[in-house]
Amino acid sequence: MKTSLNEARCAEHVGRLRAHVEAALGTLVAEAEPRTLYEPARYVLAGQGKRLRPVLLLLAAEVYGVSTDEALPAALAVEVFHNFTLVHDDIMDHAATRRGRPTVHARWDEATALLCGDFLMALSYDLLARTRAGSLAAMMPVYHRMVVRLCEGQALDKAFETRSRVSVEEYLHMIDGKTGALLEAVLELGALLGGAPAADREALRAAGQHLGRAFQIQDDLLDLVAEDDRWGKQVGGDLVEGKKTFLLLTALERAEGEEAAWFARVVEAGGLPEAEVEEARHRMDRLGVLQAAREAVRAYTAAAGRCLERLPDTPARETLCWLFRRMQARLH
Repeated sequence: MKTSLNEARCAEHVGRLRAHVEAALGTLVAEAEPRTLYEPARYVLAGQGKRLRPVLLLLAAEVYGVSTDEALPAALAVEVFHNFTLVHDDIMDHAATRRGRPTVHARWDEATALLCGDFLMALSYDLLARTRAGSLAAMMPVYHRMVVRLCEGQALDKAFETRSRVSVEEYLHMIDGKTGALLEAVLELGALLGGAPAADREALRAAGQHLGRAFQIQDDLLDLVAEDDRWGKQVGGDLVEGKKTFLLLTALERAEGEEAAWFARVVEAGGLPEAEVEEARHRMDRLGVLQAAREAVRAYTAAAGRCLERLPDTPARETLCWLFRRMQARLH
């Protein structure tokens, strides 16, 4: 991925877009009553996420000459939708914290969290309908396809919990729905706002799929090796919970003899004692699993970058390339 813009300019531009999104999110829920609905919704939107998805949409739109103000409602729509999925995911995963704060169902209760998520999903569709650039009729099928594929990915993820055998390829297919579908959609929606040709939209969908795989595998890797305090999660938490991640599934495919039996025990027992996480990391390192994850992240990020080379050569495209690389190198 070649870049003609220096990193400082790219970082500054992304920072401006993120600040624009952050400010707008704070204005979306003004209603006061009933407090049990609107307070949790404001709480979720004030969660200080990375805002990667709306920024990706804004940059994709900018490639085709669409201003930030014109594309902002669609960008807010995808961020609100993403946060809706997190609220419901936390219920399904029985997660007590998110981004260093109590989850909605932990701070209030499960019924409140379900209603909060439902409201945020409806708000996301309303925001998409407020978008004046592009054609709503063209955007709706892209948005609906994303919703369906994300639900399919989540269903597969839940199904994997009760299966003794899951292949790495099956896991990657699940990622394509649970993580990649939204990234594909945000990039394609940005292009649709600017009337991009079908070939460019196809390239952006492919970039989103590659980026989704890179992002999730990096997440799996950081869960075991993160040293940055901003990670905000228990290191090795996936192993403790017995989650079938890229790391565990790769270890199961590579291990033989005693090693194979050791990792099989993690699946059979539904998790690993916290005291054994460090041993698991050393075993995975010996098997080359950690290196395989790093190489996969690099390869999928590079593939996403090659897809961008088919787009018009603009500063926004170069900033997208830079952001892809930053996502690959993230430490939290």
